[in-house]
Amino acid sequence: MAPMGIRLSPLGVAVFCLLGLGVLYHLYSGFLAGRFSLFGLGGEPGGGAAGPGAAADGGTVDLREMLAVSVLAAVSGGDEVRRVRESNVLHEKSKGKTREGADDKMTSGDVLSNRKMFYLLKTAFPNVQINTEEHVDAADQEVILWDHKIPEDILKEIATPQEVPAESVTVWIDPLDATQEYTEDLRKYVTTMVCVAVNGKPMLGVIHKPFSEYTAWAMVDGGSNVKARTSYNEKTPRIVVSRSHSGMVKQVALQTFGNQTTIIPAGGAGYKVLALLDVPDKSQEKADLYIHVTYIKKWDICAGNAILKALGGHMTTLSGDEISYTGSDGIEGGLLASIGMNHQALVGKLPDLEKTGHK
Repeated sequence: MAPMGIRLSPLGVAVFCLLGLGVLYHLYSGFLAGRFSLFGLGGEPGGGAAGPGAAADGGTVDLREMLAVSVLAAVSGGDEVRRVRESNVLHEKSKGKTREGADDKMTSGDVLSNRKMFYLLKTAFPNVQINTEEHVDAADQEVILWDHKIPEDILKEIATPQEVPAESVTVWIDPLDATQEYTEDLRKYVTTMVCVAVNGKPMLGVIHKPFSEYTAWAMVDGGSNVKARTSYNEKTPRIVVSRSHSGMVKQVALQTFGNQTTIIPAGGAGYKVLALLDVPDKSQEKADLYIHVTYIKKWDICAGNAILKALGGHMTTLSGDEISYTGSDGIEGGLLASIGMNHQALVGKLPDLEKTGHK
């Protein structure tokens, strides 16, 4: 009841209430919007709370943080790959034909790994471009939050932040490398991979082996948890090649290096790069060179390229050209990967391989 002598105007009360509601709206609208975005309501697929390195205008990202999330993404995707394979329910189907006429296979392992990897990276870094081998279905989107912790092994190797403009970054995801071998239950060849390129140059690489739970990572001009071997055989090398194209390489390789050359047919580009390194995995074969002679996708090779580059190695086309990780999603010129050798001299020894690759 109002004090004696004071009459309350209904209009005044209404105005006062509206003003109060306006104040409450401004106080809490930002909070509520943040809560809704956290649960994935509205916005683009994978949109969520931006990480500390991301700003509304693009801003910058810390490559150390990107490496931490990339490792987590590769491992999380690998968990899905392993779970599906062990369930023995792959839901295998063909996406079409490769250029060589083989089935381009896809399984539930590819799809579920892709979803985990893509949305973890997209939630942590919403302002960077992400290219992935598999289609991302917006209906299946999920927000997977990163706790913003950088593992101690990364901090030990890379002590200070490495910031770059978000707009200069392109992420390449391979959620299941060696799908053909995966369907054949040849588990040692299977990897999950993440690569971060800056202005088209590979800077961060992560290769994870789901079935041995080994993970290799490296940052160019930063650090790594994997090393090159102490020596390589340049005269009569062991050459790792695609299982489906081993004959094409063998003929020219034997002609170039002699009959003592060993050809190792293998599946998966990630596995082949690891074959050049000092990897503590008993299932991992060892090679001195990696040669591929046909068209190959960039998400297959970007992570390996970054790791080799960080360790002083090289991955180029067969004609010696550097590979740019912008634009189209594949390269035509085959590839040659080496470490601890004179790479340009090797390019000069293999003039016929590029021609072979285009037949």
